[in-house]
Amino acid sequence: MFLSEYTDQIEETDKLPKDDLRPVLLGLFGEVGSVMATAKKYHREKGAYPRYRDDLVEELGDVLWYFAALCRRLGYRIDKVFSEAAKGENYKDKVAASDLAAGPLSRVAVAEDVDSLDELLLELGQATSALLTVKEKSEETLSPLCMFADRYLRTVQTKKKTTFAEIIRGNAEKSRGRFLEFDRADLLNFDDDFPEDEKLPEEFEIEITQRKSGRSYMRWKGVFIGDPLTDNMINEDGYRFHDVFHLSYAAILHWSPIFRGLIKHKRKSSPKIDEAEDGGRARVVEEGVSAWIFSQAKELAFFEGQKSVSFGLLKGVQNFVKGYEVEKCPLRLWERAILEGYKVFRQVKKNEGGIVIGNLKNGTISYKPLPKSKS
Repeated sequence: MFLSEYTDQIEETDKLPKDDLRPVLLGLFGEVGSVMATAKKYHREKGAYPRYRDDLVEELGDVLWYFAALCRRLGYRIDKVFSEAAKGENYKDKVAASDLAAGPLSRVAVAEDVDSLDELLLELGQATSALLTVKEKSEETLSPLCMFADRYLRTVQTKKKTTFAEIIRGNAEKSRGRFLEFDRADLLNFDDDFPEDEKLPEEFEIEITQRKSGRSYMRWKGVFIGDPLTDNMINEDGYRFHDVFHLSYAAILHWSPIFRGLIKHKRKSSPKIDEAEDGGRARVVEEGVSAWIFSQAKELAFFEGQKSVSFGLLKGVQNFVKGYEVEKCPLRLWERAILEGYKVFRQVKKNEGGIVIGNLKNGTISYKPLPKSKS
């Protein structure tokens, strides 16, 4: 990916004020600090930190996003800034064959005499501090930008198993998946190649009732499904209605191993998919995601009045489901599944039951009250 392509792809994900450098500078300083914290954590934990490389790549991508946002506000493109930085004495040009038909040769800037990662991170921190005094574009502006770009490139080069291309591709995918709206027609449907009786139903209505015992029951097409549930906690918090979240995942993400199992729509025609994606481990992952989100949602009034979910929570979800088909769903879609699911959950909890309506085609989940005779 060309840096110019990266710049174009992430520009529409930039929702920060266009005429105020302060949020961007704060974000840049904070992300550089996160890279340092990742390196510090590795010093402390060594081999007990298996996600070190992935976390470092992600944090370096976040640094680049804020640097691009800063350059944009100052009237520079980051490809031009990096190109200028690579003309310095720390770099040597090498010529490589290109995969582009229109450009047979590529010039590759290779940093020489690269210091240790720790040393370069300290230098990157100093370069970031120099940017904090930047107010607007001027003759003196380009120099601190190039110094930052230089320290950034050399930092990237210290990690032999990490490439700049990997960093920008990952950040572009992450940023667009988190902040941009999507066309549902472009989303994956994990059931496309399976027979009708193995697909999640395009529309469903699930009746949830609570009996005097305090247990909740679910019924689909007049048949009870699943086990009666309690909160399994001394201080009741409504978790007995948490199946709403599985229904939300099914309707919005087109994914729920648990709901598949309850309605006996597992994809048994493919033993591999049945075992890996619809089996016991996948169901444990889904339950784990639901319980983990719930533990945080309780402190946030179950997301009432919120229009977004914290990025940290979404990243946690992403780590939970890594390796399963649902990891292909953009974070924006997860955010919608969480917020819409909790909207219905609050209604079910308040009324101690109700009917949950899911529509996979539209990607919606909604609530209607039980008929009075069943309340």
